[in-house]
Amino acid sequence: MLNLRMVRRAFLLVLIAVGIGAACGGEDPERGAIHLLRLDGGIGPITERYIDRGISKAEDEGAKLVVIELDTPGGFSSSMREMVQRIEASDVPVVVYVSPFGARAASAGTFITMAAHVAVMAPNTSIGAAAAINSDGSDIEGTLGKKIENDAVAFIRGIAELRGRNADWAEEAVREAVAATQTEAVELNVVDFVASDVNEILERIDGTTIELKPDLMVTLTGLPEAERVRTSMTVWERMLEHIANPTLATILISLGMLGLFFELSNPGVIFPGVAGVLAIAIGFLALGVLPVDTIGLALIGVALLFLALELFVPSGGILAGGGLVALVLGAIIAFRDTPTEFQPNRILVGVLGFLLVVVFVSMAVGLARMRKMRTHTGAEALVGRVAIARTPLTPDGMVFIQGERWRAELEDGSASEGEQVRVVSADGLRLTVRKENHP
Repeated sequence: MLNLRMVRRAFLLVLIAVGIGAACGGEDPERGAIHLLRLDGGIGPITERYIDRGISKAEDEGAKLVVIELDTPGGFSSSMREMVQRIEASDVPVVVYVSPFGARAASAGTFITMAAHVAVMAPNTSIGAAAAINSDGSDIEGTLGKKIENDAVAFIRGIAELRGRNADWAEEAVREAVAATQTEAVELNVVDFVASDVNEILERIDGTTIELKPDLMVTLTGLPEAERVRTSMTVWERMLEHIANPTLATILISLGMLGLFFELSNPGVIFPGVAGVLAIAIGFLALGVLPVDTIGLALIGVALLFLALELFVPSGGILAGGGLVALVLGAIIAFRDTPTEFQPNRILVGVLGFLLVVVFVSMAVGLARMRKMRTHTGAEALVGRVAIARTPLTPDGMVFIQGERWRAELEDGSASEGEQVRVVSADGLRLTVRKENHP
């Protein structure tokens, strides 16, 4: 009987182990699949990481092909360069498909599309307008503008020559911001062909040979029948994609500081403090995603600490001064070596900085005045008020004041019951009084 019970328990443990293994371990992906990625929206650090993750996954799983469905108005040039380099270094052929109908591969999207081993566009799509601009949409003026433009021209010509595409048109797309429809792009040898969907692409390139890397040719076979694996952006990546903006991060941190200052100066309100902490945390998270100097972020954090301590520790302004210096240095260091598109709007930063200084100084001055005010509580709060004698004061007795009975001592003479007296001092629970008509 005991052995049978042990066998049952062992069998149950085996079933549990098998169930856990089945739940934790998924099926191995089929090798030779088609991996589909979707890049929809602006190009930035998060989309760069997403494309890198998708191509790496395809390489690890032995995929036949990666198809990037693209619809973008452009984005950060530094992220675009990383994406182009990743496509060029890929061990799996990459198709960039400008889709759906009405989509565009503008600005940075032009570079990415032309870098693909196979470049395809859907009907009613466009490509081009790749002139370099600031993050706020304004032109980059002066020597810096020429430097960035010439660098972009050299980069896109190199891409076009590597893939055998029209390098002259690519240069015009950067210098003159020209654009082309899908039909014009095929005629100009900017992309390879036009297709209505991914199925048509796979059918048209099946059996063709492409140059994966210099002197490395690959023949694409069995594409229409291959399994398709969709690699989407994670929820975390999508959230970071929306907040990874230097101007937004600056606004969040500034508003968070205002919320914390308000909470610290008015304890118990709660909501400004909670909202402020969340805003600061999200702001630092956004800056952590962007290519900024971590020393600068550390200095901004120290500045927040010093400014908060100044509201509680009477340092004579030393903590406040140190906090403001750390804040300025942190902002300068954090963005000193970042590309133009990763720097927050300077006018907005100046306005927010001025607002923070005004609010902080106002709160600090108010708290300093409160510290200087004498606090009157308990018996001290009764000094100067009028009391009524409840017993004869000869000179000790009881008085009634503000609804309470107090033991009191009359300074001079005596007072009868019901007579008014004024409190002149307090010592613990004992009051010293004098007659109201005392000269």
